[in-house]
Parts: sequence; C-alpha cells; structure tokens
Amino acid sequence: MNSLVNLLSASAMHSLGWALLHFLWQGTALAAIAAAAMALCRRPSTRYAIGVGALVLMLLAPLVTFFVVPLGHSGAADTANSSPLAAAARPTARGRDAASGSTTAITASKALPGFVEGWLVEAWLLGVAFFSLRSAGGFILLERERRKQSRVVEDRILEICYTLQDRIGLTRVISYCECKWLQAPAVIGWFRPVVFLPVSALTGLSESQLEAVIAHELAHIQRFDAFVNVFQVCVETLLFYHPAVWWLNKRIRAEREHCCDEVAVALCGDRVEYARALTLMEEWRSAPVFAMAANRGPLTERIVRVLGLKTLGAGMRGIGLTGSALCLTAALVAGNALIEMAHPPAALAAIQIARIETNFVQQHSTASSASAKPAAGHSQSGTQSSAVAPSASSTTSSTSYIDAMKAAGLGDLSVDQLIALKIQDVTPDYVRAIHDLGLQPDANMLIAMRVQDITPEYIRELHAAGLNPDQNHLIALKVQGADGEYYKSLKDAGLSPDVDHLIALKVQDVTPEYVKELRAAGLAVNVDQVIAMKVQDVSPSYLKGLHDQGIEPTAENVIAMRVQDVTPEYVREIRALGLNPSAMELIAMRVQDVTPEYIKALQAAGYKLSVNDIIGAKVQDVTPEFIERAQKHGFKDLTLQKLIQLRQLGILDSKSDL
Repeated sequence: MNSLVNLLSASAMHSLGWALLHFLWQGTALAAIAAAAMALCRRPSTRYAIGVGALVLMLLAPLVTFFVVPLGHSGAADTANSSPLAAAARPTARGRDAASGSTTAITASKALPGFVEGWLVEAWLLGVAFFSLRSAGGFILLERERRKQSRVVEDRILEICYTLQDRIGLTRVISYCECKWLQAPAVIGWFRPVVFLPVSALTGLSESQLEAVIAHELAHIQRFDAFVNVFQVCVETLLFYHPAVWWLNKRIRAEREHCCDEVAVALCGDRVEYARALTLMEEWRSAPVFAMAANRGPLTERIVRVLGLKTLGAGMRGIGLTGSALCLTAALVAGNALIEMAHPPAALAAIQIARIETNFVQQHSTASSASAKPAAGHSQSGTQSSAVAPSASSTTSSTSYIDAMKAAGLGDLSVDQLIALKIQDVTPDYVRAIHDLGLQPDANMLIAMRVQDITPEYIRELHAAGLNPDQNHLIALKVQGADGEYYKSLKDAGLSPDVDHLIALKVQDVTPEYVKELRAAGLAVNVDQVIAMKVQDVSPSYLKGLHDQGIEPTAENVIAMRVQDVTPEYVREIRALGLNPSAMELIAMRVQDVTPEYIKALQAAGYKLSVNDIIGAKVQDVTPEFIERAQKHGFKDLTLQKLIQLRQLGILDSKSDL
C-alpha cells in the first residue's frame, strides 16, 4: 500500500486528500437535498430517480474537486496576506485582540500537514481495497451459486412466466429455473437474466401469489435494476467512509422494491394476495446482495403501500424537510469552513470581525451616552455630563461583541458563526438567559433556536407546565407549534406524554377534545394508543357505529379492526347471517378475507358453520366451487373436516381426475 501511495505525486496526494475531505460536506449536502426532494414526492418512481441522480452527483463531486483544488491552493494564503486589502485591514484587526486572534487562527490553518494528507489517502486506499475484495467475493459467490443444481421449471409454471413476460412487454431472452439454494424468488444476471424460483415458493405460494411475485422479478429486469445495483456497489466501494452514501443506497433499494411492487399489483391486480406472499417470503428471507429478490426491502412499509393503507402524512414530511434543512445548513457551514482552510480569507475575516465589533461598540456607546444625560438642563451640569459621557463610552468601547460573547460562555467562534449570530440577533443577554434556564447550546444550536424564535419566555412556559426539553426537542416542539398550554390541556384530558410523545401527538394533530371523545366512548387509552388511533383515523363516529352493533372492543382491538377495515357495516352484514363474532374473531375474519358473500355461499351449500369453522374453511381454501365439485363426484353430506382433507390432499384436482 505504501508503494502505491509513493507512486502519487505530491500535488496528486494533496488534491486527493482535499477531495476526500470536501466530500464529507458535499455528500451530506447532496443527501439532505435528496431527502427533501423525496419527501415532497409521492410516486416511488420519482423518488427512485431522485435517489439515483443524487448518487451520480455524489460520485462526480470528489472527481470535480480533485481537478479543481490544485487551481486555488498554491500561494493562496500568501496572496491574501500580501494584498493591499489585507494590509488595509490589518491595523483595524490589530487594534482589537479578539479580531487579531481570530485572523491568526484562520491563517494558521491554511493547509493540511503533509503527513495528514498521506494518512488520509492511505486509509482511503485500504478501505477501497477491502470493499473491492468484498464485492468481488460477492460476485464470485453469486456466480458459483448460479452453477449449483437447478433445473428448468415445469411446463405449467413456465407457461405462467411466459404469459407474464408477454403482458409486461419483455422481449429479452429470460430463463426460469427451479432451485433449492434460495428461499425467495430472485433475478440473477445482467445481459442474460435468470429468474430463480425456489422450491419453497413453488410449493408454499398459491398460483395468484406466485404470479405476483414473478411479475415483481420481471419488473426488475424491465427496469434494468441489476445494472443500477452494480453502480450502487461501486459507489459504496469508492465512498465507503461517508454514511450518507450508505443511507442513500438503502433508500434507493427500498424505492426500487416499491416501484416493482406497483408493477406487480398493476399486472396481477390482487393487492391482498401479494401482501400475503410478501409476509410468507419474509419468513424465508435469504438472498445474495447482488440479486434482485422479491423479499428485499422493509416488509411493513411495503405491505402498507401495497394495501394502500394510510401512512404518516404531512406532519412527518414536515419533520423530514426540517431535518434536511438543518443537515444542509450544517453541511454548508462545514463546507465553508473547509474552503476557508484551503483558501483563508484573512483580510475579509479581519474586516468582518472589525465591523461586528464597531457596530457593537457604537450601540453600547449610544446607550451609555443616553443614560448619562442628566434630567435637568443647567450649563454647569451639562459640562459635567460631557465629562462623564466620554468616560462611559471609553469603558464600553473596550468591550467588543466577541469579548461579550466570550463572557457569556461562547468562545472560539469562527467568522461565519459570528456573522450568523449577529444576523440572527443572538445577544450576550440572550445567551446568558438560555444558560440560566439550564441549557448549554453551542453557537450553531443558538442560531437554530433564534431562527425558530425560541425565547426564554417560551422555555419558562414549558418548564412551568412540567416539561424539561433539551435544545433539540425545543426546536422540534417549536416547529410543530407545541407549547405549555397544549401540554396542560392534554394532561387535563388524562394523558401525561413525555417530550417525544408530545411532538408525535402534535405531528398527528391530536387535540385534547379528541382524547376526551375516546375516553367518553369507554376506551382507556395511553399515549401510544392515541397516536396509533389518530394514524388509523379512528373517529368517535366509528366507535359509536361499533357500539351500536354490540361490539365493545379494547383500545388495541380498535386499532387492529381499523387496520383490517372492520367497519360497522361489515359487522351488521355478518350478524344478519346469524353469526355473533367477537372483536378478535371479526379481525381474524377480515384478515382471511371472509366476506358476507362467502358465508352466504357456504350456507347455500348446506353448511351452517360457526365463526371459527368459517375462518378455518377460508384458511384451507374450501370454496363454494370446491364444495360443488365434490358433490359432482358424489361426495355429499361431507363434514367440514372431510372437505379440508380432500382439499389438502388434492384428490379433486384436475390432475387426479385422470
């Protein structure tokens, strides 16, 4: 590794070291922009395109920096120190110790020491070598697994695959193989893809579920996802040291699965069966990282999207946008600091600090002169006042803005921090007031608090209500508009949330009136249950409808019933058929997609079953059509257990008729 480093020239080592450092803030900024853009988009395909575009920019950023950095580094500090502007500013800065000290600190950090640059480049090359070997090993393992025992699927499955391929519009040559070394269907190969269907999927999934899963894999092929995945692995290998790269790749892979889920549902149409297939395959989860597998990605989020259930809405998007804005701000501040290290603007720094100090001194001098004027206007006393005023002015002028901030507990501030603090009107009195309230925010956090208009009075109001949030929680509370009055009203309604729960309640727009209505309906709810009910849109009218049908569910049952779309109308129809299911039985019936029509068909076939028997029949796929087929074969007056055995053994399947 040392020999490889030695091959690089000093200028190349210098440029590469700075390019790696600059990517820390560049990658964070690009990830923040991508996160904000994704939060504003509802379509997975749009979010996927944004993620891939951001990843391309992440790869280009260090390359551009590598070729741009050499143009500005050599002699930048010397030029700044010898310019007329720097010479003009130097007396002003020298007259004030704080300004002089800041300028010296900036100039002293003009470049990285040579040994630091060498260490950075060597560590990066070691990381690239490690992740390259890891990726190469993955590709070799994948190729070896491809050559393991596998065979072409049977004709019936092959016909399904070709039919789906025609419906999706794929004209490429695609192979379909049955295998035992995978637990979920997957696509392997770039130019000649192979769809591997494991035995567990062929035997454990119904035909409609299998069609949806195969359609998912064909969508990967249609979208050329395998090539994008290889590009992601390459970027991860080169920029392994930045967490933003790994986060963005994770988001891209998740959105890719959402896109293919949409194609599968659009092609096959049965959302519920596809969701069940995903749930089953999660239990079999095992697939190489370089393969496009149907059970890749977070299961809960995928099922929620497939079923079209409500997700966290504008409130969470607002938090995401706020977080992105804060990350972007931090990245730009860090980037500016690195740029200043590379190109120290000594003269500009001195002038800016001098201006801040001058404005601060002038403001305090004016205030001191005004307070020194006497109430009476005699000439002698006026003379005495004139003598006093300069003394006050001279005393105040000896204290600059920097010194005052240091006295308030903020020292070692950069030029950008000083400017931002002054722009946001962060005064020493404000800093002391915040410190007196038990908080110790740094300069950047003080700026963020001032931007959100967090005042000492607002913090005192929260403390008086019984809350003691830190500075991060303060910003989130202020963004969401949660104050002491809101907290008190929730406590009056019977809830005692902590700070995190208070933010979540406000995000979901949970009002004290809503909590009171839930309790009036007979539900003993806690904070988590209230949030879940609001997310699932559990309304007082919904609860009343259940009560009218004789259902008295617990809080947990209400949430589950709303998730499974158990409506008062559904309960009414089930009861009209002579059944009296409990809340848990209603949930189980809805999970198994037991409809009133299904029950009517069973009753018409002569089966007056209990609720549990109906659920068991549905689980075993005992349909009215199957009962009619059994009766045509002379099997009449069979018990439910006999019908289930016939179904499980496949005795009445078309193949057995022969």
